[in-house]
Amino acid sequence: MTRVAAIDCGTNSIRLLVADADPATGELVDLDRRMTIVRLGQGVDRTGRLAPDALERTFAACREYATIVKDHGAERLRFVATSASRDAENRDEFVRGVLDILGVEPEVISGDQEAEFSFTGATKELTGRDDLAKPYLVVDIGGGSTEFVVGEDRVRAARSVDIGCVRMTERHLVHDGVVSDPPAPEQIKAIRADIEAALDLAEETVPLREARTLVGLAGSVTTIAAIALDLPEYDSEAIHHSRVSYDRVREITERLLSATHAERAAIPSMHPGRVDVIGAGALVLLSVMERIGADEVVVSEHDILDGIAWSVA
Repeated sequence: MTRVAAIDCGTNSIRLLVADADPATGELVDLDRRMTIVRLGQGVDRTGRLAPDALERTFAACREYATIVKDHGAERLRFVATSASRDAENRDEFVRGVLDILGVEPEVISGDQEAEFSFTGATKELTGRDDLAKPYLVVDIGGGSTEFVVGEDRVRAARSVDIGCVRMTERHLVHDGVVSDPPAPEQIKAIRADIEAALDLAEETVPLREARTLVGLAGSVTTIAAIALDLPEYDSEAIHHSRVSYDRVREITERLLSATHAERAAIPSMHPGRVDVIGAGALVLLSVMERIGADEVVVSEHDILDGIAWSVA
């Protein structure tokens, strides 16, 4: 076993995994897995820069994670930064801050690398299951971007497109700093148009409709699964590898898009940091299922974070 630590810093959240990895058996044993909503990508789509308060929230989480990594005695640490820091003009400020706190430089990876890690993390433990037909389509709905990956045992094609839940919310649902509550039909239509255009782009390189099993990753998808399961609180074990039908996804998406902030916040399994962006995230998932004709989505709690951990194991 090798004790490794992986950090995934996205547009909406930063997550840590400390695990013991055994490459010989393909086993990854969690020691600590946690997530903090930091909204690093706050305003990036509009300003092109990382906001000072967003950076400070992210650095505060890094300081907490540094203590956890040290306490567990992880032998190796890899810090991967995705969409928001890839797009920002002042990303050097972000890189310096992380290096000072954690002693490693954040790797601002490409969308293709992001897709590769997501696929590995989501599908490594599905090997040998005959109830899930191949090829898989892994869809990782992040804050700033969504990754589409088709493959069997390895990645065959991948594409990252800019339709994350935070980006869509800020682009279409925020006016004068206030999120529409609930969004108007024309705002939903505008998000839909962006998503459809992005799916067209993804299909130029990724054969989305060849997929036999749709695997959905990240907070928007896992939150929809928690709602579908009617959980009294967020429960990773119950959510992991649950299956949500297309009809249920459509019903939940319509419910979220017609609800007020207070109604969404009152959902027991809803993380406070997702209340304003979950509607857009749900709409991305629904649109993907409609595009490929998926009857259901298999929900995975294991994703890019697990892929990063395997990459250092």
